[in-house]
Amino acid sequence: MPRKLRLLIIEDEAAIRTGLIDVFVYHGYEVDFSGHGVEGLNKALTGKFDLILLDVMLPGINGLEICNRIRVRDRSQAIIMLTAKSNDEDIIEGLSLGADDYVAKPFSVAQLVLRVQAVLRRTRNGTSQCQTLQLGDDLSIDCQNLTGRRGDENLSFTRREIELLQYLQLNWHRPVPREELLNKVWGYANHHDIETRTVDIHIVKLRRKIEVDPAEPQLLITVRGAGYRLIGQSQ
Repeated sequence: MPRKLRLLIIEDEAAIRTGLIDVFVYHGYEVDFSGHGVEGLNKALTGKFDLILLDVMLPGINGLEICNRIRVRDRSQAIIMLTAKSNDEDIIEGLSLGADDYVAKPFSVAQLVLRVQAVLRRTRNGTSQCQTLQLGDDLSIDCQNLTGRRGDENLSFTRREIELLQYLQLNWHRPVPREELLNKVWGYANHHDIETRTVDIHIVKLRRKIEVDPAEPQLLITVRGAGYRLIGQSQ
């Protein structure tokens, strides 16, 4: 019998936390939880969880700092941030720190379950495409180790960033629409029902890492009205 997938819920609002625990236990997950930032961080750093649901506003240490500390230790840990719907800055910062996705409050429990399932499905499938990406003349990316190098500069990537680059590389000959990336990289089959800017923010993050001038991208370009295209890689 396969083991149950393990979730850690870090949420200080008791009613929301209890509701989420009940929902995910019902769906067959093994669930641990915390209502405090410091305790939640300590649990998260044990590496025992397949996915972490992480609220931004927490006592002790906020969720953004927790996400940052997790990523220093483990760039592969699956993380979904829970954010206030009106706070775009938290959404952008959370994804910039390496969260796989975000869900804005108030949220649909059914949609949250689908997002958790999608992130876990992608995590378990792993990165099975190219092992190394060569972009331009001097940028090499090790897809397995989530690292890169441009000249003397060392770069680090999250699992989701690598998956995004791999899919764009696989389809290098055409622009890839945002909706296709949501479906193929994030695993969201019903992407039309999902409000998320995670693709756009991940593109911005990647440009900051791989472009000499992120404001004038030469490798990861936007094709107006069509999507994103990765160019300049060795085939």
